[in-house]
Amino acid sequence: MSLKIRLARGGAKKRPFYRVVIADSRSPRDGRYIEKIGHFDPLKEKDAADRLVLDVEKAKAWLSKGAQPTDRVSRLLDGLGLMKREARNNPQKAQPKKKAQERAAAAAEAAGAAEAPAA
Repeated sequence: MSLKIRLARGGAKKRPFYRVVIADSRSPRDGRYIEKIGHFDPLKEKDAADRLVLDVEKAKAWLSKGAQPTDRVSRLLDGLGLMKREARNNPQKAQPKKKAQERAAAAAEAAGAAEAPAA
């Protein structure tokens, strides 16, 4: 059984509220869970003390038992200093695609051709 530390969504429409739970990875997002270890309110200010309320001892215990946090939960745990999360960076994602690169090259070539006769 693969255990995950993840967020289970609650709250009204456009007013999210999350429970931090330990759940089997096969169970639905908002479905059955093993234990609730805290809650997270993303609508509160980032520096608000009660934005993330977590039982740190239980989180440490579940991590030692092999529970894997999801990406968002690992960010939250990293903020508390419970674990170190590797920063993700994909600079290739921001590169223009092939067609855009061709258009940019054509525009640069046209600008270079327009400057040559003026000189």
